[in-house]
Amino acid sequence: MHHEAALISTIAIGFVLAFGFGYIADRLRLPPLVGYLVAGVLMGPYTPGFVADAGLSAQLAEVGVILLMFGVGLHFSTSDLLAVRGIAIPGAIGQIVLATLLGMGMCWLWGWSLGTGLVVGLSLSVASTVVLLKALEERNLVNSPNGRIAVGWLIVEDLAMVLALVLLPAFAEILGGKSVAGHDGGGSDMPLALELAVTLAKVAAFAAIAILLGPKVVPWVLARVARTGSRELFTLSVLAIALGIAYGSAHIFGVSFALGAFFAGVVLSESSFSHKAAADSLPLQDAFSVLFFVSVGMLFDPSILVRRPDAVLAVLAVIIVGKGLIAMGIILLLRFPVGTGLMVSASLAQIGEFSFILIALGISTGLVPKEGRDLIVAGALFSIMLNPLVFALMTELQRRMRGAQPAGAAFFGQPHYQALSHELDRIQARNEERSKAHELRLHGLLERFPVLSLVDRQDQEALLLMFRPKSASPGERVIRRGDRADGMYFISSGAVEVQVNDRTIRLEPGAYFGEMALLSGERRTADIVAVDFCQFLVLDRRDFNQFMSRHPAVRAAVAEIAEQRREMNLAPTGSEEARVEEPAPPPR
Repeated sequence: MHHEAALISTIAIGFVLAFGFGYIADRLRLPPLVGYLVAGVLMGPYTPGFVADAGLSAQLAEVGVILLMFGVGLHFSTSDLLAVRGIAIPGAIGQIVLATLLGMGMCWLWGWSLGTGLVVGLSLSVASTVVLLKALEERNLVNSPNGRIAVGWLIVEDLAMVLALVLLPAFAEILGGKSVAGHDGGGSDMPLALELAVTLAKVAAFAAIAILLGPKVVPWVLARVARTGSRELFTLSVLAIALGIAYGSAHIFGVSFALGAFFAGVVLSESSFSHKAAADSLPLQDAFSVLFFVSVGMLFDPSILVRRPDAVLAVLAVIIVGKGLIAMGIILLLRFPVGTGLMVSASLAQIGEFSFILIALGISTGLVPKEGRDLIVAGALFSIMLNPLVFALMTELQRRMRGAQPAGAAFFGQPHYQALSHELDRIQARNEERSKAHELRLHGLLERFPVLSLVDRQDQEALLLMFRPKSASPGERVIRRGDRADGMYFISSGAVEVQVNDRTIRLEPGAYFGEMALLSGERRTADIVAVDFCQFLVLDRRDFNQFMSRHPAVRAAVAEIAEQRREMNLAPTGSEEARVEEPAPPPR
């Protein structure tokens, strides 16, 4: 096969095998991701047959992680992060420290060095956000209080791993390894304290820019794109923002691609475009997240099951049992309910993307032998496969505990949990209120101007962005005879009088004017004066021409009323005052 086709073959065969084994797994009542992992094993270098390009697979998987984290950010606001900080920050830091010590103890029993134990322990301490999100989505728990705690917990873990990736190369020689010159975040001539300070400053700068500047810039850009009415351009803008911010944050501020994409989504979550952006990016999220699981399977060397079955079981015990007990203990110490502890324990009972990055860095610094990588990959593979079972077990335990509790009795940690739930409910209600206000505005627009219902929902949203508000006081001339046409006016409130050929025509809310000159390209043929305090929605000439060219049905309806008005204007003078009403739109 030609080298140039490596990307195509990796994607094509990856999708085909993932689809086939994912379907088989579903028929066997197993999660489809088990099939995706098996597909990766078959594509890897440790099994006969086709061997995919591991480097390309890893990069494609990274795209999936970026898009998935972007989608999480779209449904996770800055307020949510601040609301769960009281449990997520101490919980994540405490769990990383204790799980790392547990991993180091396991490695000490095997006779491995302190440096090896530190890297392996860190790799086992951090869970995969991708796997967590898939599990929460399948159970419709992403927006639940426990789900938001788990996501916030893993975001803090990701931030901690950014610092670990900076510190590990700097301490490599002290721990018995070798320095890696030119490695991102390590191997430089900068003093360690200064390097750490610079890293923290970069992360803080990135967070500040994302939170303070992002909500002003990103929605403004998307509003301009949405005004074009081009669906593919809007989808492209969403992907450009997600991937662009992820790439820029990694190369400028030193944070991970996934973390950068998450903050990009958080920035956009505060705008009215979040739902549309999420819908447009969802198909790509699903497709590329499949490649993430395929790439995990490709790293697995099945021979480790024969060479070190005891070590594989020990690694799994640390991941599933050890981390679960640690998380449960921390949550109970923070005085949160056992149910929250069970949910977070299940969420942490797996490892993923950051574990691979850490172990690869450990190998490059000479701290971790190849066998350590094989054990971490085996632990990731089997913990991901077993994670749905762990979630099911924790859910059953939670159900039985609720059943055994006397009716009306307060449960342990109820005050803290209820306070957090009320805070999250308040945040969600505020977001829903903003979304509802947008919906009501759009619904009111369609009720007042039925002709606009001829276009589909997405184009109605685009039209809403095109409108420019304008007001007029009683007696103010809105349009002057002989002027060039500047736009089409929709009357939201108030009334105007059209003065043409010694005739006065009154137009009230729900009517529109100014379309005749735009359609004909001629100058204004009438004076239009406000007779009340008026509010208009103005469609500028450029937007009018663009919108009408894409919607011939609307153009035909507008042209019809314009022709009726033209004929009336040419009628003999002296007739009674007329009222021009907008005709009902033709059926869809």
